[in-house]
Amino acid sequence: MTTNEPPASGGVREACLPKLLTWLSPAFPVGSFAYSHGLEWAVAAGDVRDSATLADWIEDVLRHGSGRTDLILLRHAHRATTRAELEAIAELAEAAQPCRERRVETKGQGAAFVLAAEVWGMKLAEGPLSYSVAFGAIARAHGIPEDPAALGFLHAFTANLISAAVRLVPLGQTAGLRVLAALEPTILAVAGETATAGLEDIGSACFRSDIAAMRHETQYTRLFRT
Repeated sequence: MTTNEPPASGGVREACLPKLLTWLSPAFPVGSFAYSHGLEWAVAAGDVRDSATLADWIEDVLRHGSGRTDLILLRHAHRATTRAELEAIAELAEAAQPCRERRVETKGQGAAFVLAAEVWGMKLAEGPLSYSVAFGAIARAHGIPEDPAALGFLHAFTANLISAAVRLVPLGQTAGLRVLAALEPTILAVAGETATAGLEDIGSACFRSDIAAMRHETQYTRLFRT
């Protein structure tokens, strides 16, 4: 990994913006379309059945669950200056996964992201990393400031969950966009709050979301991997 000093955490340098937009595009080959993060079971169980229940579910995940946890991990991976630091963060990220499918999801997307990002000429020497850790480390290596990287990552995560729900509930595309618009203040709030969070602040209170991920492992009919 690189140990160059990261740029200031304000705006994205003009030369870095195309990379960030490309990496967070739904078309970037990390396989995010294949994962529902437990939403498939939540829809089957009736927990998520319309726009209102979807917005409530995702807001909880962002504020109190994996959304917040991943952003803290991403920020600290971005700040890591040594291999040992990054490896410790990677171990914590893996330990924070509540079940096998969540581990498959984050490690699978992380490996795919690292592989695809090699097109830009930087290869991480570490082994398979969780997606948020890989994203933070590679964003730093390419001079993308921490704050835009974190905000963009959380927004893309939210959009992917909504995209899965649009197909599962089902919801219309416009209804999905309304949910995304309604969640913008939450995305901004979580991005802001995690800027000063330490690794010791990682924790989750989204038990129903964790249970959904566990139950999905044995769900009879499945469209998504998680």
